[in-house]
Amino acid sequence: MRPPRHLVRRGTSPPIAPAAKRAGVMTDKWKPTRQSLIWLLVAVALGLAMLAPYAQRGPLNQDDVSGDFEYYVLALSWSPTHCATAEHRRDDAQCGRRDGRRYGFVLHGLWPQYDRGYPENCRMATRPWVPNSVIDAMSDIMPNRGLVIYQYKKHGTCSGLAPTQYYRLARNSFESIKIPARYRKPEKPQNVSQRQLIDEFVRANPKLKADMIVVSCGRGNRLREIHVCMTKDGQPRSCGSNQNQRRLCRAARLYVPPTRPYPGGGGKKTSPKGTAQPLPMPRIIDAPDTR
Repeated sequence: MRPPRHLVRRGTSPPIAPAAKRAGVMTDKWKPTRQSLIWLLVAVALGLAMLAPYAQRGPLNQDDVSGDFEYYVLALSWSPTHCATAEHRRDDAQCGRRDGRRYGFVLHGLWPQYDRGYPENCRMATRPWVPNSVIDAMSDIMPNRGLVIYQYKKHGTCSGLAPTQYYRLARNSFESIKIPARYRKPEKPQNVSQRQLIDEFVRANPKLKADMIVVSCGRGNRLREIHVCMTKDGQPRSCGSNQNQRRLCRAARLYVPPTRPYPGGGGKKTSPKGTAQPLPMPRIIDAPDTR
C-alpha cells in the first residue's frame, strides 16, 4: 500500500513495508549491477576449481557399474611400513608370524580406475562372497584374510569378475612384476630417491616405463606402496590422472625400512615337524646394487 502522495518526497522511492522486505521485495539499492554479477561468477568459478582435485580422489558417483572402467592399479604394499603401525591382533598373519617369515612387497589390491576418479562398492546381482578356498590360495601374497575379503567387496565388485577370476588376475599381475633384488629381504634400512626406485623397477621389467609406475609414501618419507598401472588383461600401461605423484608422495628421498622379523618371529627358516612352513616369496631377480 502506497502512502499518500503528499507524504512522499519528490525524487525518492516510497519506503518498502517490513512485510515486503521479509518477502524479498527488491528495492533500487538491491538491484544487481554488472560488476556484482561478474564477481559472483568469479567466486563460483573459483569454488569449482577448488573442489575439482577432491572430485578426482574418490568415486565419481554412487551408481558405478561393474566392469565399466578404464584400467587397473596394481598396488604393491611395502610390508615393513605397514607393520610399523599395524594393530598386531588384526595383522598377526602378516606382522606377528612365529615362523620367521619376513614379507617385503605384498599385494594390497587390484583397483579398477577411471581416467579421472574410480569406482567402488559396485552393485552385483549376487552377494560378493569370497570362498575360503580363494582366501587361502592368496595367503602367500595377501597374508591378511580380512584384506582379501575387503578388497573384493570394495574393488573387485567393480571389475566385472567373480572372486575366483578376479584373484586369478590379481595373482598373475602381481607375479608378472619382478622385484629388484635389493628389495627382497633387506636387513638394513635403505634410503633411495623416487627416481632411483622407479628406474630399478623399469630395468627389472622391460615392459614397464616410468609413466606406468607411481610411488606412495607415508609418515613423511617412508616407502608405503608401488602402484603399477595395468590394462584390463594385466598388461602395463600409462597411468591416468588419479595416480598423481605429487599427491601420493612429495618426498625427494624415501626411507625403506628393513624386513626384519616382527614381534614373535624367531628368524628361523625351518619349522618343527607338523607346523606350517614359511610361505613363498614373490618372484625375485638379481639386479646390480645401485646405491
